[in-house]
Amino acid sequence: MVQIVPTFSFHTFGCKLNFAESSHLAGKFKTAGYLQNQFEQVSDIYVLNTCAVTENAAKECERYIRSIRKRAPDAIVAIIGCQAQLKPETLRALEGVDLVLSAKEKFNVLDHIKNLKNATSGPIDCGIQLPYNFEPADSQCERTRAFLKVQDGCDYSCSFCTIPLARGRSRSDTIENVLLRARNLAAKGIKEIVLTGVNTGDFGLTLDSAQNQIRNQTFLQLLMKLDKLEEAVRFRISSVEPNLLHPEIIEFIAESKRFAPHFHIPLQSGSNAILAKMRRRYKRELYAERVSHIVSKIPHAGIGMDVISGFPGETESHFSESLKFIHSLPISYIHAFTYSERPDTDAILMEGKIPQEVRKERTQILRSVSDQKQAEFLKKNEGEIRTVIFESGDDKGNISGYTENYIKITLPFSEKWVNREIQVRMGGNTRKAEICATQDQLSSILL
Repeated sequence: MVQIVPTFSFHTFGCKLNFAESSHLAGKFKTAGYLQNQFEQVSDIYVLNTCAVTENAAKECERYIRSIRKRAPDAIVAIIGCQAQLKPETLRALEGVDLVLSAKEKFNVLDHIKNLKNATSGPIDCGIQLPYNFEPADSQCERTRAFLKVQDGCDYSCSFCTIPLARGRSRSDTIENVLLRARNLAAKGIKEIVLTGVNTGDFGLTLDSAQNQIRNQTFLQLLMKLDKLEEAVRFRISSVEPNLLHPEIIEFIAESKRFAPHFHIPLQSGSNAILAKMRRRYKRELYAERVSHIVSKIPHAGIGMDVISGFPGETESHFSESLKFIHSLPISYIHAFTYSERPDTDAILMEGKIPQEVRKERTQILRSVSDQKQAEFLKKNEGEIRTVIFESGDDKGNISGYTENYIKITLPFSEKWVNREIQVRMGGNTRKAEICATQDQLSSILL
């Protein structure tokens, strides 16, 4: 008798942290004997891991649910993630949804799916109770790189953000657990580990419910311990708030041979007046000081930023001030976001709403500035020797990977380069590069 193996598929919206958690949950399904399919395939179970940053999250979910029902009308559809925490009733009302789980219950999604067989409808565990303990997660979607969750939640109260409502208070893993998980990833052949979280630099201060005491570890202590691991793996920090990127961290990374010289530092606005309305915990002067310190210690470092355009009250003068400030900084790229009203935030009640067309126009301007900054950064790296960890190939016969300072390099595909550290000589204003290694190294790669 042939045994039928149950199948499942995930679709993840949003941030790297969501991807890490989806991968972690997929591992639980596999351990329980389920087979993972691509999302476009027919499966018995579909899990949508949602994001609260997306303005039309419910509409996106509805579109994906319709596509699921067309190809798999009898499948179970479960919705988890930040939007499931914030708007569970809205999502539960969508036709074709079997299960909506809050942040507290999403890591038990497999148990809830099993319980559906004995229930008339899916449970809704929503809104009131947020998670208290830290739940570890990491992604292993690629052969080369993994995202390792070290922190979750946020104690900040930015006026535009719903993440504290969706994920709860700031909490972290222990340094000991992070070291163990990093070793496990390296043992599986992972060459680069990206440390991720909601507010990654806030790592350390956590109420340990098991021991009923406060653990007080710091982000710098974590980095220093990871730097001493014997495993051959490169580390990268996903994002750090400027007020948490202390000079000691910058100086440590400048000396480290394991941590990539790449900093992603959210700015959100280059106007102090708008930063104050956003309730950000710094002024632009501190941001400029951090960038200046990085460049003085690590001249070739890649530096990225997030910027929100069209925040309530952002006048043309504020936007021009912000642009002038951004132009003055030696950054390498910008992630530009158009402000969108989020329910249950203070910003939604603020006066001075900016017309949508103006918001989008400003976003396009920021993206043009990003293109200019990227071109300048590529030119700055011309002729330099960088180390690329190549990932898998694409359908165009190419292979891509990132340098330590976060420049994406694309070359004609070679299977021998996959998941290897290769030295390249950088081109000028292009993402192409020439292989630059000793003949012995090249022989061992190409044979």
